[in-house]
Amino acid sequence: MIKNIENIELHYLTLTDYKQLKEAMIQAYSSMPGSYWRENQIKSLIDKFPEGQVIIKVNGELAGCALSIKLDYDSFDDQHTYEDITGNYTFDTHDENGDVLYGIDVFIKKEYRGLRLGRRLYDYRKELAEKQNLRGIAFGGRIPNYHKYAATLSPKEYIESVKRKEIHDPVLNFQISNDFHPSKILKGYLEGDENSGEFAVLLEWDNIYYEKKSKKAATKKKVVRLGLIQWQMRLYKDLEELMQQAEYFVDAVSAYRSDFALFPEFFNAPLMADNNHLPESEAIRELAKYTPEIVQKFSELAITYNINIITGSMPEIKDELLYNAGYICKRDGSTERYEKLHVTPDEAKVWGMQGGNELKTFDTDCGKIGVLICYDSEFPELSRILAEEGMDILFVPFLTDTQNGYSRVRHCAQARAIENECYVAIAGSVGNLPKVNNMDIQYAQSMVFTPCDFSFPANGIKAEATTNTEMILIADVDLDLLKDLNQFGSVRNLKDRRTDIFEVRKLLKK
Repeated sequence: MIKNIENIELHYLTLTDYKQLKEAMIQAYSSMPGSYWRENQIKSLIDKFPEGQVIIKVNGELAGCALSIKLDYDSFDDQHTYEDITGNYTFDTHDENGDVLYGIDVFIKKEYRGLRLGRRLYDYRKELAEKQNLRGIAFGGRIPNYHKYAATLSPKEYIESVKRKEIHDPVLNFQISNDFHPSKILKGYLEGDENSGEFAVLLEWDNIYYEKKSKKAATKKKVVRLGLIQWQMRLYKDLEELMQQAEYFVDAVSAYRSDFALFPEFFNAPLMADNNHLPESEAIRELAKYTPEIVQKFSELAITYNINIITGSMPEIKDELLYNAGYICKRDGSTERYEKLHVTPDEAKVWGMQGGNELKTFDTDCGKIGVLICYDSEFPELSRILAEEGMDILFVPFLTDTQNGYSRVRHCAQARAIENECYVAIAGSVGNLPKVNNMDIQYAQSMVFTPCDFSFPANGIKAEATTNTEMILIADVDLDLLKDLNQFGSVRNLKDRRTDIFEVRKLLKK
């Protein structure tokens, strides 16, 4: 290893570097005589894709190189060869509009190994893929030590042994340590590579920031602003007065340019006061009659104030059965319904409420979201299913009367953020409602939770409201941080699940 290093520099490859490049390739591929790029081939690469050809110099001397092209990756067969990829070594396969950066060559001269120069070249490739919005990076990785084990191990068994650290393969170990994952074995990949048995491992790196090009004149936001409404229970003379208060809060959070407004569970319960003389099971059904009109008004507010409104939840009658349901009223005018799947013993006993059957995520202009109403947040299987569908933010509208009831929701919601590498926003109601049976007192502290890792608050709390006080809570959440966490977190709860021994899945409706 070279000592007395004065400088290390990364440069674009030029033809003036060709002599040093040729010498370095002859040394790097001594087991395959004559395996070096000719000057006209290097010129072709530079002309077609100059940003993809880089060298690294130590004290002014060429120490390593990385060559690459862009491909329309789906146009190539999974069992491609090096000759296929390079267009019979002409690089005519390079596509300026391609979506994957394909590695043609990368090497470090022997005397410069141990300086982590290879990592610098790979990091450059990753930055280039991100900068050019490519799906990722791929290449066929040689397994030059395979010839030592070919008599006893298949290529697949060899790779598994390398991954388990039972066999040391300097090339494959290095690539795996740089976040490339083996996806398949390529047979007959590089003619003349006898040490690898002409096998290669297709290695891939996914660009977590890749955005598929859209024909629509819209982009999904990366930093999303949440507006949580900690609603004060009070008596209202009619629906119009209640919706005036609701609009006041929508106006308030939209004035802060919030992307979402989250209302609590059963925020409209004060309207039951007019029917307090009826049995609770009948009073709640009378309340359900307001639901269609409330949804319509919220949809109008979403358009007027340019905000996505999550309506908390309301009683709703479907096919003569009583459900606890809510709606996402999007600022584009569309609405989608969600429902509470697990009703509490009190909801079933006092109101005769049924649990719903549908669980799904929702696409919005601010990423994919999920909604679990109160008690549902205490069942981890539900949020795990939503996470597997790509949920970024989980909203939990809740209603709790006591501090211990609130603590169940609060702590379960925070656990969901850690388990599923997502943000969780909870919003509840506060105050008293003396003229509505079964709705006497409320306890709440609305909060926004994050996973617990270096990019997030150490205690996993992004923002929190004052306990038992009517107010709004505004918080920004960065969706890109979730992508980073999924790939590079201290722990990776979603990636590290042992799906070989357990699974969580939805059953088909009967």
